[in-house]
Amino acid sequence: MMRTRPLKVALLGCGVVGSEVARIMTTHADDLAARIGAPVELAGVAVRRPDKVREGIDPALVTTDATALVKRGDLDIVVEVIGGIEPARTLITTAFEHGASVVSANKALLAQDGAALHAAAGEHGKDLYYEAAVAGAIPLIRPLRESLAGDKVNRVLGIVNGTTNFILDKMDTTGAGYQEALDEATALGYAEADPTADVEGFDAAAKAAILAGIAFHTRVRLDDVYREGMSEVTAADFASAKEMGCTIKLLAICERAEDGASVTARVHPAMIPLSHPLASVRGAYNAVFVESDASGQLMFYGPGAGGAPTASAVLGDLVAVGRNRITGTTGPGESAYAALTVSSMGEVVTRYHISLDVADKPGVLAQVATVFAEHGVSIDTVRQQGKDGEASLVVVTHRASDAALGGTVEALRKLDTVRGVASIMRVEGE
Repeated sequence: MMRTRPLKVALLGCGVVGSEVARIMTTHADDLAARIGAPVELAGVAVRRPDKVREGIDPALVTTDATALVKRGDLDIVVEVIGGIEPARTLITTAFEHGASVVSANKALLAQDGAALHAAAGEHGKDLYYEAAVAGAIPLIRPLRESLAGDKVNRVLGIVNGTTNFILDKMDTTGAGYQEALDEATALGYAEADPTADVEGFDAAAKAAILAGIAFHTRVRLDDVYREGMSEVTAADFASAKEMGCTIKLLAICERAEDGASVTARVHPAMIPLSHPLASVRGAYNAVFVESDASGQLMFYGPGAGGAPTASAVLGDLVAVGRNRITGTTGPGESAYAALTVSSMGEVVTRYHISLDVADKPGVLAQVATVFAEHGVSIDTVRQQGKDGEASLVVVTHRASDAALGGTVEALRKLDTVRGVASIMRVEGE
């Protein structure tokens, strides 16, 4: 039986995502009411520019005083899509204090202060849901938090930023350089005027922190995530990758150590075999590969950004939280019982592709091989090309720790026969 009193929803932010949330709430009102068990009423919209025309939104609902809105005391759910750390953090905690549950898409805030926000929600008996914070429309947080709650997740490997995937895909398929591909992404609206958050991996690192925390039941903060951008990836790197039967993606990788006692989270460009499902993810799409004990390998794929896809995830949370409000319950909160150690990047073990500029003379390969052996890094393959006294040497290693590889490269730079290290790239997905 449907409850007649509506659930009152306040919207913080009415940009690309917020306006889509408001539109869907209006156009799908009957369906949402049937799925939740009560009508949904948009009770207020907090914005910075009140004079802007917002189609489908009653101007009487618009306010610039977000604090007063969340303090009303009659709200059931606050939807936060303004982003950033402040005032979002204060508005969310204030909403809890005044009786509202919260649906958020704020990856930066959740990666930095997720534990404190969960604690505030728990203290006041309210929900904090954030499916839209990681991969747009792709259902990912709820499957990790609920569907796989009885399984042991060992690894989460994914493309979680559409801008970077579009750029790398263009470099791979057309032979374009990094700047040329970035310019095209900007012209098409895939990249912001300042693309730093995307191309330097900050966006993906925040998502990796959230995913690792949920997957491993351990608190993982943004500062725990190793981050390396993709602005140094070149056409030559793609040529080398193709020779190995690989392509290059900016990956978020969260994994449990073999002994199960620690976890790592990292974001960086990596070569992956063309046979891996992530290699075929094109354009601005996202995909996340999950490996667990019982279910094996799962892949989640779809649009990872944009107004409508992100709003879809927000509305999914809205339905779940609305149902909880009606029944007087709350959904899953933070699960950090495992409290595993979060290890540094130096302890990560993987394969490496190293390109060296060397002198073209006898004995160079033997010198280089000796350095690798002295640092305990086993070589898988070596390829050498050269003329006119100069040569390139490409070494692909077996699995080695990042610390061991770092020591190896430092020693290689000291050899008189090594002119320079052209590139170093990890090889993942095997």
